[in-house]
Amino acid sequence: MTAEGAAVSTHTVARQCTLCEAHCGILVTVDGDRVTRIEGNPDDILSHGYICPKATALADLHHDPDRLRRPMRRVGDGFEEIGWDEAFALAGERLRAVRRQYGRDAIAMYLGNPAAHSSSSVYGIALRIALLTRKFYTASSIDQFPQEFAAWKMFGSNVLMPIADVDRTDRWLIFGANPAVSNGSITTMPDARGRIAAIRRRGGSVVVVDPRRTETARLADEHVAVRPGGDPYLLLGMLHTILTDGTRPAPGSVPLAGVDELAELVASCSPEAMAPRAGVDADTIRRLAREHVAARSAIAYARIGVCHQVTGTLTHWLVNTLNAVTGNLDRPGGQMFATPPIDAVRLVRRLGSGYGQWTNRTGEHKSFRSELPVVGLADEMLGDGTGSGGPVRALVTYAGNPVLSTPQGGRLDEALESLDFFVAVDMYVTETSRHADLILPPVSHLEREEFDFLFPVFSVRNNARFNARVFEPAADALEDWQIMSRLILEVVPVPVRSRVTRPLRALVDRLSPVRLGALGVLTGPHGVLRRGRRGLTLGRIRRTPGGIDLGPLEPRLRSLVATRDRRVQVAPPEFLAEARRLLAEDEKAVRDTEFDLRLIGRRHLRSNNSWLHNIPTMVKGRDRCTVLMHPDDAAARSLVHGQQVTVRSRIGSIVVPVEVSDEIRPGTVAIPHGWGHGEKGVGWSTAAAHPGANVNLLHDPAVIDTFTGTAAVNATMVHVSAADERSADHAMSSK
Repeated sequence: MTAEGAAVSTHTVARQCTLCEAHCGILVTVDGDRVTRIEGNPDDILSHGYICPKATALADLHHDPDRLRRPMRRVGDGFEEIGWDEAFALAGERLRAVRRQYGRDAIAMYLGNPAAHSSSSVYGIALRIALLTRKFYTASSIDQFPQEFAAWKMFGSNVLMPIADVDRTDRWLIFGANPAVSNGSITTMPDARGRIAAIRRRGGSVVVVDPRRTETARLADEHVAVRPGGDPYLLLGMLHTILTDGTRPAPGSVPLAGVDELAELVASCSPEAMAPRAGVDADTIRRLAREHVAARSAIAYARIGVCHQVTGTLTHWLVNTLNAVTGNLDRPGGQMFATPPIDAVRLVRRLGSGYGQWTNRTGEHKSFRSELPVVGLADEMLGDGTGSGGPVRALVTYAGNPVLSTPQGGRLDEALESLDFFVAVDMYVTETSRHADLILPPVSHLEREEFDFLFPVFSVRNNARFNARVFEPAADALEDWQIMSRLILEVVPVPVRSRVTRPLRALVDRLSPVRLGALGVLTGPHGVLRRGRRGLTLGRIRRTPGGIDLGPLEPRLRSLVATRDRRVQVAPPEFLAEARRLLAEDEKAVRDTEFDLRLIGRRHLRSNNSWLHNIPTMVKGRDRCTVLMHPDDAAARSLVHGQQVTVRSRIGSIVVPVEVSDEIRPGTVAIPHGWGHGEKGVGWSTAAAHPGANVNLLHDPAVIDTFTGTAAVNATMVHVSAADERSADHAMSSK
């Protein structure tokens, strides 16, 4: 074995790339301790050989010299290596001390997006339970809470988020999503480009509603350049057309509740009335509605672009409702629900989402599915003594970089420095973990073997795939779940630990994700306990490198819906009230002459939130952290392509190059998130050479989705002007 526990012969391993939700099948060829090639697996039953550039980054990620291999303890302004036992003892001692002195809610925990791409996320949740804290945060509250909240109110469970059955649809209407780059989110669809082409080849159509002509819009039949924040008005106008002008079809086989109340709401929402607010002309709104009804099957699908609005929950409700009232819910080619090998939906659908069980210290943010919105994290650390409870004094993060990925008004750096203790489970010294007292690094992606619990729940086709290990970890390396398990044992109170640590340690060591997966498959809807000898076992899945195809999605919502009357609620009272409030608001009579552009986000194929920027192949080429601006807007401000500009909002400013293009709607600008790698003490050498700027410094953490507290990082009003010479020089010198 080498220092990284590598194999000693040339061979190829079939597994998946787990860097994004698509989980594309890959073939990893190694020679000794080095990856020599990564290519798509043509036998993978979901991706069929497709991969994007991120998959090849797995090799560079594994070999990256900046990646941490040993626990690191803070010493002054730097870090030193320590042993695992010493690290866990330190973590336990300091976390227990904070809990004794200040109470259990003085410890906060944050789970980042990569945690969801590993079955070890289950152990992260278990650690939160062991900490007994209500100060729990995840990337979901900057990502998908509005989608979950709408599902909870409509279907009775936050996990019942419908999937777009894109492989059988005749019409796909996309709001605020860019699957040609993301390959799907809450609808796992590797090679979305190929799937879009297939829809069009079979005579169907694809329409993209987005302020920018995205990569997906370029492949579509039509692009509708909606005003940022205009999506709910467009949808209300469509529903008006469907419910009031005789276009309304039969609702389908799923029983609906509240159709009359919905019709009453949209009665005044004619396309003519909604057009100015949507930024889309009335004829287009009316035509989109009628085409959705006329199609043999149709899907309206929305994702993160509409989640990041103050109307995120309302928009997802209207999207689901549009599908429901046109008979496109729980039918082939419409919105459906998977039957995965481990049926997490059925297991947890009746647990409830726990909305408002507690709040943050000031009462401003309500909990949802037992966590608080991450926009309030800095305030919880920098508390001034007002409100209930004391401030957060200790933090545990797992695979998260909230300094870059969340709007905090620029205060999170200060807040992290105020902590008594901070332990980060992370592979790198990041903009967040640089503040940690202790960093515990897990093995690389290629050193793990896993059976995915989560993403088969949201796949466009039922499937079961195993993630084989490429390299054996070094003898002194730990996987994510092992780190989480050891932390769980350390935070158990001392009187209890003395009695239960040894038997618990023995139990935990045996409860690996793979063992849990085997049990889940055995008892799942396709398992041998349900299907007999022809049923699934994890062993059978493991022996099938490309995975097992479990067939197309099938109607099953009747058996899953968990509302009190077992009907889909298309008019929840809270949503009706908020929609009426929104409609009653007057548009601004006076145009804001200072902040006159609406800022939206932008996704790139070679980026993955705040990481992968340390991989040379992912950041080579032209600068991708730019502000995209329409030529008319650039000319009006005397700006030229490539010029350094200052983008300023009411709470902050950044300096970036301007990129002039007609692919964006006039009056709108776009900046990608995840950049801003110029901080001192960060261990990303390549990322530091391509720092970019942190767009979240422009977003006000007080501007949130009405129901969930999700940060509204789309439609932020900004001002763009030429950067002064000093700012431009500083921006250039940091590259």
